[in-house]
Amino acid sequence: MGKSAEIARPEAGSYTTRLGIKFQRSLTMARVCKITGAKVTSGRKIHRSGKAKKKGGIGRHVTKTVKRQFKPNLRQKRVWVPELGRYVRVKVSARGLKTIDKNGAYKTLKTAGLI
Repeated sequence: MGKSAEIARPEAGSYTTRLGIKFQRSLTMARVCKITGAKVTSGRKIHRSGKAKKKGGIGRHVTKTVKRQFKPNLRQKRVWVPELGRYVRVKVSARGLKTIDKNGAYKTLKTAGLI
């Protein structure tokens, strides 16, 4: 067969429909903390109807539950690591920042596998 034919791949993040219309897909990172592993979880919210008794109504009633998402409190941070003498860019939650403050940047990033 000789040389293998190189497969033509579209550029990352774009695609074309059957009608030939080209769209750009956003390439966003996942919402996951690199330190604690916190990520988006799903849950439910209780919908209630009616007026509260103390406001003159006949009381509140649960009518249904609705799906919702709990998102972690993420930040894109540059963390200074004195042992390496440089900054490390990391996507970390607020709880992860407290962990870095408590245990130190080098130790925390090392256990997370980021350095």
